[in-house]
Amino acid sequence: MAKKALITGITGQDGSYLADLLLKKGYKVSGLVRRLSTPNTENIKHLLEQVDLISGDLLDQKSLQDAIVESEPDEVYNLAAQSFVKTSWNQAVLTGEYTAIGVTRVLEAIRAVNSKIKFYQASSSEMFGKVTETPQKETTRFYPRSPYGVAKVYGHYITVNYRESYDMFACSGILFNHESPRRGIEFVTRKITHAVARISLGKQDKLELGGLSPKRDWGFAGDYVDAMWRMLQQETAEDFVISTGQTHSVEDFVKLAFNAVGISDWEKYVDANKEKFMRPAEVDYLIGDSSKAKKVLGWEPTTSFKELVEMMVHSDIELEKKNEF
Repeated sequence: MAKKALITGITGQDGSYLADLLLKKGYKVSGLVRRLSTPNTENIKHLLEQVDLISGDLLDQKSLQDAIVESEPDEVYNLAAQSFVKTSWNQAVLTGEYTAIGVTRVLEAIRAVNSKIKFYQASSSEMFGKVTETPQKETTRFYPRSPYGVAKVYGHYITVNYRESYDMFACSGILFNHESPRRGIEFVTRKITHAVARISLGKQDKLELGGLSPKRDWGFAGDYVDAMWRMLQQETAEDFVISTGQTHSVEDFVKLAFNAVGISDWEKYVDANKEKFMRPAEVDYLIGDSSKAKKVLGWEPTTSFKELVEMMVHSDIELEKKNEF
């Protein structure tokens, strides 16, 4: 019998890569999608014939229960959230509803239908925020610096709570920043690669950014979904930091992106420190220690930072060339 999985947030970056992976492993994959007047299925358009899409919403308890009854999953991956950090200040309550309470609703739905279903929660390095130790590992204290980070801490601890209270297989992956050509255009990494592609093709003059100094531990989303899957194949549920263990600044990302199109004098194309892109409270330095994942899961990242940036730039160049017609 093929295993079955339900993915919330299947149309997002991580959801689409996870669906790719699970289908390759022979799973029957269902995805929860919100009813929208114009559904955004760009990331999974190549999979639409292979996955079952079920209408539901993290704000609606009954729809979650119905989705679990319909899909009969062995595994549920909760990747849906209001996931853009900057928006979380403008929509703090909505972020809390989706990114925090939404996790409880999914856990409650699993408990009501079949408490033996394995559950994965997408936790985030943004929970560490104003870091209390470097590098950050599973035992590092959380100090979130945004409504998004705070909501993710709630989602993380409610997962621990259901694991301990109801003996459910519920675990969290504390994933550090992970990017790909499927990243939303509002995220700084994709914003950079998209702008660089357009500048190289003569379609745009400037790249406007906030600060160039924040540092992140950036990996490839395709590598990180493999870690999610590995977590649910274990005998016992545990939480894991997933990261590359290397840190790079926004400026490093910008330089590599321009290098990928043969532009060395990148400064003249970049207008940085734009107030409108600044966060009220910034997270300055994130770097993860994923040695537990390496030891227990046998997981390691396979894509270098340079390969990631180049992959995204080249993908955006192809996209822009297609848009000329």
